[in-house]
Amino acid sequence: MGKTKELSQDLRVRIVDLHKAGMGYKKISKVLDVKVTTIGAIIRKFKEYNMTINRPRPGAPKKISPRGVAMMLRTVRNRPATTRQELANDLKAAGTTVCKETIGNTLRNNGFTSCSARKVPLLKRAHVEARLKYANDHLKDEPSYWEKVLWSDETKIELFGLNSTRHVWRKKNAAYDPKNTVPTVKHGGGSIMFWGCFSAKGTGLLHRITGKMDGAMYRTILRDNLLPSARDLKMGRGWVFQHDDDPKHTAKDWLKKNHIKVMEWPSQSPDLNPIENLWRELKVRVAKRQPTNLHDLERICKEEWAKIPPVCVLNLWLTTTNDSPLLSVFGKRDQILIFLIEIQIN
Repeated sequence: MGKTKELSQDLRVRIVDLHKAGMGYKKISKVLDVKVTTIGAIIRKFKEYNMTINRPRPGAPKKISPRGVAMMLRTVRNRPATTRQELANDLKAAGTTVCKETIGNTLRNNGFTSCSARKVPLLKRAHVEARLKYANDHLKDEPSYWEKVLWSDETKIELFGLNSTRHVWRKKNAAYDPKNTVPTVKHGGGSIMFWGCFSAKGTGLLHRITGKMDGAMYRTILRDNLLPSARDLKMGRGWVFQHDDDPKHTAKDWLKKNHIKVMEWPSQSPDLNPIENLWRELKVRVAKRQPTNLHDLERICKEEWAKIPPVCVLNLWLTTTNDSPLLSVFGKRDQILIFLIEIQIN
């Protein structure tokens, strides 16, 4: 049924006047030749808003029905990688034709945002169980325990690594102005491997790794950098060393000989190490200084690493919204991770 023609303002006023004069809906309908339902709607509007003209509408009617929205939300919850075009095709099959922009707006209005999927280690069931055991074992540790942990890891920093993603403000047809470009070379222009460590008290030494690291080189790195870092950071007695189970980290006898307590670490768990936050911070800082060669890159990395202590303390103790000391170290992201691990096991 098509839309009916709206009543004029004069006719609406006459309906209200007749109603005020005591005339009933049916009699007004017969006198003015207007449907009873329309008479009732106009009089109810007048009683509620004291007006007969149309009230301002909130905007164009929604193109997607509540049922269609529910279908979209159910789909993206079950299959987060679903594209806007796939959702548009599903709605079209149900009788609703909308563009991808409308679908994107609807999802954002319901709390969803389009983000790059995070890369995480491929976990077997044994890895999942080990990670959950680690989380449960440390869940009730006191904050003083985490202050005694010295975290470590290696990372590769490329000469032109993060520079390639820099954003610039430019005008049309000025994309290749030298001021609006960043230099790129194959394989990042070369890179440097670093070993580093830190605790709640700040960063330790940052060591450049030259050549292929094996067990002997790793033990040398620990001898020349781990022990001095522990002294510089005033770790005191009973501190705990954290490193992952990389095959080249063969230093069990050396650590035992030097009376260094080692934290048990679950396999395939680089994302649990809070030093990853510092590596990211370091790479962002280095990219801003735009090193031009590997010598500059090493110098700038060590300078910026030494400036990070206030940031690393912030990462350790101010990112939590939970009283758990474990979450004081790992933050919200790993609170969710522990929850997901439990789901996978169950």
